[in-house]
Amino acid sequence: MPSRPSRALLGLLPPAVLFALITWQVAAAGPLLGPDERLSHALVHPGRSGELLADLGNVQVALPVLVLVAAWTAWRGRGAGDARWWVPPVAALCPMALVPLIVVPLKEWTDRPGTPAVPPATGYYPSGHTATAAVAYGCAVLVLLPWLRTALARRAAVATGALLVLAVSYGLVRRGYHWPLDVVASWCLSAVLLGALRLFLERERERERERDQEGDRGSGRRPGTGAGRPCQTGAHPPSTRTTRTSAPSASHPYRGARTPQDTP
Repeated sequence: MPSRPSRALLGLLPPAVLFALITWQVAAAGPLLGPDERLSHALVHPGRSGELLADLGNVQVALPVLVLVAAWTAWRGRGAGDARWWVPPVAALCPMALVPLIVVPLKEWTDRPGTPAVPPATGYYPSGHTATAAVAYGCAVLVLLPWLRTALARRAAVATGALLVLAVSYGLVRRGYHWPLDVVASWCLSAVLLGALRLFLERERERERERDQEGDRGSGRRPGTGAGRPCQTGAHPPSTRTTRTSAPSASHPYRGARTPQDTP
């Protein structure tokens, strides 16, 4: 049976293969482009609402959200005394830096024309706005999740990130800025980048737990009693109360006959 990291890496394979398939179809003008164009013609309805939704994928909007979340988690991590508090926020910014390095060459290579709703031009594949929104909002959610203490808060964060990406995607197709396949390909690309970040962050948290356990053993503290650490699971922290044994003498030495002063 494959190990957990191996299964996580295998999970990146389907979106990577689908992204390669769509890219091949676009570059070779394959049969997938026909249904893609028909779907676009059915969905396109230029309007202000679609334009506003698409603007949520602008770098000027999505990137500041990621930077603010990364800065907040760095501040929390440093305040909690994490030795490598800077690693998760810096790691969250790396996929964002990779987006233009991947998307721009692909736009130039595929040279795909835009929809009839936009002025004649090329370089629309894949959708840069979709990739920017998915990676920026997705990275922000991934780096924020360990600091959210309740399952409800974590679900709300994931739902908010997903809704923002879907809103941008819908706005791009509805306004006619991109063909549907442009958007789907960016979903696949973003899934690979976010999956790699999630795998890295999980491994980093495992290493942090190992370092904490080693430090607890060296200092004589009970493992897992540190305060201010990111929440790793939904379980409550272990109780610090001392449990009374069935035999009082097991926890209290004999001090002779009880006197009135000994009564609680």
